[in-house]
Amino acid sequence: MKTAMRLACSLAGALALTASGAAPAFAQDHDAHSRSVQQTQTADQKKQANALVRIVRESTGRFRDATVAENEGYGLLFGCVSGGEYGAMGLHYVNFPLVADGLIDATKPEIVLYEPTPNGGLRITGVDYLVFAADWNQTHTSAPELNGQLFHFFDAPNRYGLPPFYTLHVWAWKDNPTGTFTNWNPKVSCDGFNGQQD
Repeated sequence: MKTAMRLACSLAGALALTASGAAPAFAQDHDAHSRSVQQTQTADQKKQANALVRIVRESTGRFRDATVAENEGYGLLFGCVSGGEYGAMGLHYVNFPLVADGLIDATKPEIVLYEPTPNGGLRITGVDYLVFAADWNQTHTSAPELNGQLFHFFDAPNRYGLPPFYTLHVWAWKDNPTGTFTNWNPKVSCDGFNGQQD
């Protein structure tokens, strides 16, 4: 855990230097989107969204066992992220090499999301794709998207201590009444988190 934190701090520090001066491309604002009402989707948009959820489930099914995710380079960072009245995001298991590569691949999420259970276990809830804005904006003129889902932009400073970044949550393993791709899930809770998860 200490190694993961040191790596996170050094990665964030190094990437913060590259993020200075990066102009954000158009993206959804993370706070406004968390309060938004689901919009009606066209048949094609629903098809794309369902395909992305299917990709996530096929790519991360093995991570239902969190030790498999840990063995593949994912580690807990940020504790359990709660959003008060909006619900929670839960536990973020981050794969630093995937974050650092600046790429987005639907089959390789940078973060796997878990919810702590009352008995001290972990239940997979979804994934979070993340790319630093400085990396993305160097070669793109618009915000990233996957299967028609536009990423959300988090500016700096932010609660994570990261440079500006784009992110997309996909609640593929736990229903989210506010939307499959919103940041906060009112059905996720941090109540079972004791700060000791490995």
